[in-house]
Amino acid sequence: MAQDIILETRGLTKEFKGFVAVQNVALQVRRGTIHALIGPNGAGKTTCFNLLTHFLEPTRGQIFYNGREITGSRPAAIARMGLVRSFQISAVFPHLTVIENVRIALQRKRGASFDFWRSERVLGQLNGRARELIEAVGLTEFTDTAAVELSYGRKRALEIATTLALDPEMMLLDEPTAGMTHEDVERISALVKKVAANRTVLMVEHNLSVVANLSHTITVLQRGEILAEGDYATVSKDPDVIQAYMGAGHG
Repeated sequence: MAQDIILETRGLTKEFKGFVAVQNVALQVRRGTIHALIGPNGAGKTTCFNLLTHFLEPTRGQIFYNGREITGSRPAAIARMGLVRSFQISAVFPHLTVIENVRIALQRKRGASFDFWRSERVLGQLNGRARELIEAVGLTEFTDTAAVELSYGRKRALEIATTLALDPEMMLLDEPTAGMTHEDVERISALVKKVAANRTVLMVEHNLSVVANLSHTITVLQRGEILAEGDYATVSKDPDVIQAYMGAGHG
């Protein structure tokens, strides 16, 4: 049923000076699911993500969010609609504490990005919500720690907290477990599962065990086109998918 589709693309295409990075992608993400975008290096996953949030303009095609066409909308307008991308760690202010980082994200949600001179009462309200978000991502003991001092995995948890501060209906996660230790991978996987309980998540992820553990639906890209789609059991047995990964020498 159409109303169950929160995000849809039709004929989504991106060309860079004759090179086609994404070609005719028709993606449908069901509301309330975790949907993974996977594929060997150079498959067009990140380009696809950048198109969805309009950090890149599509060459052709349409993007719909909640039944409304958002092709050509500005990234900030898309975020206000509830479609929010969790950036890589550069989005975190390194020399501010965990609670200061989350509070800035909460201020942004209010539409006043840097109103540090707000009354104590307003800041007090922000602190309460900030502490809830910090607890939700398992960082309570690091509330007053500068972001720069956090481990890599905990920086990603902070990044997810700042994304949650914007109260997204749908989150786009770009390689949430990239470069992590096994322990951090498990922690962030559990966190993604937790935050997806009442929202939709679309993620680009290299770690196939994370994908298998979390995803309801997986879309496999190769050379900018959809190669296969389905649950993990289906796509992992698909001969074309096996060939794409083996042929690329990529696990």
